[in-house]
Amino acid sequence: MGKKSSSNSTSLSIFNPKYYLKKPQQLVLVIFGFISLVLLVSDRQNLTRDHQEEVLRLNEELARLKLQLEDFNVRVKWSAGLDSADISKDDDDDPVSVERREKVKEAMLHAWTSYEKYAWGHDELQPQTRNGVDSFGGLGATLVDSLDTLFIMGLHEQFQRAKEWVANSLDFNKDYVASVFETTIRVVGGLLSAYDLSGDKIFLEKAKDIADRLLPAWNSPSGIPYNRINLAHGSAHNFGWTGGNSILADSGTEQLELIALSQRTKDPKYQEKVEKVIKELQKTFPADGLLPMYINPRSGTAAYSTITFGAMGDSFYEYLLKVWIQGNKTEAVKHYREMWETSMKGLQSLVRKTTPSSFTYICEKNGNFLSDKMDELACFAPGMLALGSKGYGSGEAEKILSLAEELAWTCYNFYQLTPTKLAGENYYFHPGQDMNVGTSWNILRPETVESLFYLWRITGNKTYQEWGWNIFQAFEKNSRLETGYVGLKDVNSGIKDNMMQSFFLAETLKYLYLLFSPTSVISLDEWVFNTEAHPLRIVTRGDLHQENFQVERQQKLPIHFRGRKEGRLGYN
Repeated sequence: MGKKSSSNSTSLSIFNPKYYLKKPQQLVLVIFGFISLVLLVSDRQNLTRDHQEEVLRLNEELARLKLQLEDFNVRVKWSAGLDSADISKDDDDDPVSVERREKVKEAMLHAWTSYEKYAWGHDELQPQTRNGVDSFGGLGATLVDSLDTLFIMGLHEQFQRAKEWVANSLDFNKDYVASVFETTIRVVGGLLSAYDLSGDKIFLEKAKDIADRLLPAWNSPSGIPYNRINLAHGSAHNFGWTGGNSILADSGTEQLELIALSQRTKDPKYQEKVEKVIKELQKTFPADGLLPMYINPRSGTAAYSTITFGAMGDSFYEYLLKVWIQGNKTEAVKHYREMWETSMKGLQSLVRKTTPSSFTYICEKNGNFLSDKMDELACFAPGMLALGSKGYGSGEAEKILSLAEELAWTCYNFYQLTPTKLAGENYYFHPGQDMNVGTSWNILRPETVESLFYLWRITGNKTYQEWGWNIFQAFEKNSRLETGYVGLKDVNSGIKDNMMQSFFLAETLKYLYLLFSPTSVISLDEWVFNTEAHPLRIVTRGDLHQENFQVERQQKLPIHFRGRKEGRLGYN
């Protein structure tokens, strides 16, 4: 017993600080041991981080190899004479386009992987600082914006993980003042497109939830919506800097999404709200079809301000055409086409040419004064004109298509005339100088490649594919980092910013992918794109039989396209 007691006494003494004062050698050993332990733990943590980085890199490389292997297998099948039905469907899918499409797909995989790793669930990724930011109130904007791109590209494992986040984590009950416009085109549009493509009703349920929270914005005296709304409380108002006015593009760019939502839920309230806006604007629609960027929500009439096909005006005109297409060009939507054609006469009155190179551009207008300035945002117009040309008679159709091609050449040169081959935000035109960059940043915008996509689909001219490929290569050279993609603060110097915009995944990469895909993939006869590049199924106005619509949609997916998507990647 005495021996055991002595042992206990010794073991307890080592925890007594006085023990080490009597034996300093023991103190040194303890300190040395502690430091060694700290270094060992720290080294293991560093090794763990290094291991995670290496695993991520190897997984990404594995994904790329799998893409290459599948493409090789497809080519072997083709050379062996197999899948002849698929070949007949996709006879425009040449090997160069296949290779380029896969490069764009790999870029999407890189962007998405970076978002998953550093910003999962946040609105947008800041690649340089490797963190997420909530630019839109924490609605997972990049994730929701990317759903249909992932689906179309066949990235099904990534799509499934995103769907699970939508089902389990996407919560709209936030005390946050949201942009009605941005939330509609990105979130409502993204969810509806994911629903139309996959048939999964969780996307429709979520789209209805957020749309119900946005709906009070239309409760103005005229029905012209206020542009900002608190998602939790439903209180709506406009930006202070507009003088209380609503913005034209922000008020006239919700029709596609909410009409589609009414069709799919069989609840007319969404469609009624947005169609009232068009009816109100139609009352005082000008002879040239050009509305200024500010609309008074009390009276429903235009307020004196700039007329533009760039920022704050652009997508209003786009949606006049696309609602007509969405409604299957029937009598019920004829007035949309008529308003659009009137506006296109107005657009042509704003067209000028530069000297000495005769670049065609669209002016802005203040009163009777024309400003020789064009936003890159206005580069959606060539695609819109090309898409709308099909509704004219032969002579006028050729004229409109020719104008579209001229404007596309200008927009392409917005890119080609800078040192980085990326476009600035806007351009000014001066006699004898052609064009000069105004605001010199590039934030990965999609408008030019969007127009190239439409022009290629409508004309079959592969020149537009070449232009798109050159733009893609410029993004790869200047904007790609190990942690995602960033814009440029200055297209002349190439200095990078720290933001991967959600529309880069939703629009820019999707349009580039489709530019190199067979025309049967998201056919323009069956789908219409919202202004955030989310494809919505064309449904004849009044046809709300959604279940039949789903079955028909799934049956019409191209066999070759569907087959190539199955099990493409094992990336985690």
